[in-house]
Parts: sequence; C-alpha cells; structure tokens
Amino acid sequence: MTAATAFMFCFREHIHQRMHPLAGLHMSPKSFWYTQRREKAIILGKPMRAPYGLEIIESCMNCPHREERLFCNLPAASVQKLSAITSPASYPKGAMLFVEGQSPRGVFILCSGKVKLSTSSSDGKTLILRISELGEVLGLAGVVSGKAYQATAEVIEPTQANFISRNEFLQFLREHGEAAVRVAQHLAENYHHALSEMRTIGLSHSAGEKLARFLLDWIAEHHTGNGEIKVKLTLTHEEIAQMIGASRETVTRLLTDFKKKQLLQIKGSTLLIRDRTGLERILES
Repeated sequence: MTAATAFMFCFREHIHQRMHPLAGLHMSPKSFWYTQRREKAIILGKPMRAPYGLEIIESCMNCPHREERLFCNLPAASVQKLSAITSPASYPKGAMLFVEGQSPRGVFILCSGKVKLSTSSSDGKTLILRISELGEVLGLAGVVSGKAYQATAEVIEPTQANFISRNEFLQFLREHGEAAVRVAQHLAENYHHALSEMRTIGLSHSAGEKLARFLLDWIAEHHTGNGEIKVKLTLTHEEIAQMIGASRETVTRLLTDFKKKQLLQIKGSTLLIRDRTGLERILES
C-alpha cells in the first residue's frame, strides 16, 4: 500500500465514523465492520467475503430480484437515484433495525433474510405484527408521517437491510412520482394485513380457531405449488403465540392435538398440512 493510498483509507475511515448515515442506529458491530471493510476493499481493489454467508447486493441497479419486488421494480432513472442514496448493510440474528417509540431516522429495504415486527405493552407482553417479506420497506409509516416508529424491527436470521435516511427518502418521493405511488400501495397492503391480523385475534372464539386461521393464512402466503402443502415455518412456539395472542403452552398443546388428529405434521422447520379441510372446519365450529 502506498503512502497516498494509506492516507486516503485513513481519511475515509475517519469521515465514515463521523458521518455515516447508519451511525447512531441499532447497528451490530459486524454490520459496521462490513461497511468499513467494503470501503477498504474498494480502495485497495481487493475482493471481500460478506459476513453471515450473505450474498450482498451492492447496488439496486444490479439487483437480480428487481422485477419481482414492488418497490424495487421502478423505472431505471428512479432505481439509479434510489441506489445512489442507499447504504448497504448486513445484520446478524437478534440485531435491532429500530425500536418502538424511536424517532424515524429512515427506512430499511429488506433485500434478504427475515425481520420480525412486534409491539409491546407496558407490562411486557409482546405481540408480533408480522414477519416482513423480501423487498418490503421497513419503517415506512414513521418516515412518511414523521411520527415515532410504531413497532420494533428485529432480525430473525442473517439479513441484508439497506438504509435510506428520512430526508433523502422524502426528497426521492417528491422527485419520483411513481415511487410515491408504490409507497401508497405499500402502506395500503400493510393496512389490509393489519385488518387481517385483527380478525385473527379479535374475532376468533378460541385459541384453536386462532391457530387454525394462522396456519391457513401462512400456507396461503408461502405455498405456491400444487398438491401436497409443505412450507417452511421457522417461527418458534413462543413467536407463534405472540402472533395469535396466546401463551406458548397453549400453542404447544394445540399443535400436539392437531398432530394427533392428523391435521398436520411438523419436522424441524417444515410444516406439512395433511388435512386442510379439517383446519377450515375448526373456523366454522
């Protein structure tokens, strides 16, 4: 490394630590390490292995999933601007992107992995609102309204979630009308999802009905094939309980009962629905 290159790297690291848009967020040490190492690799012209085994998408322009995702599938000029204001970052399981009640610093575009959105009561009870899908823009309602984040976003598996500061994101929406329309669609989808969750928790007469409705909704969202219904269910019994407003013990007991009735089978993280009609009958009883 030449003296000039070494000076450039040290200068950029100093600026990065003082001005990086992710500074002050709930960013894991490895995420911050990745961003610094990525800049160093760019300066030195060397390849770098991404943490957590993730395939990091460095630019929205080169994203292989653009056509599949609502917000990413924009005209080239909009995607180019979006890429220019986006900061890639990776997070381990358990990292917090933002917490309930925090002032909205910006949005996170979920490129890979899974993020759990939850809310808590004053007595410590937690309700999981949803598990975010790839391509979703997290923190959107808070950034648009200017009000505090209404949920906590926790990473539940190694994840790439790219950050855009609030001011830059709002300016981007002012300049790109189609992106603003996509944001409205995104907020509408979240609204309909919230209504669905309210029906599951508020209108179900029993814990068994809540669990049956949850399982049916889960396979409707995650099963795309024909024939045998087999999907991944990586949530723990505690997390399922937090999604349907029940206790972990109740969920464990009901799943055991559903297995005995040959309604379903669970092996590891694989959920196999043996009798969908039987689950639907629980909702009618």
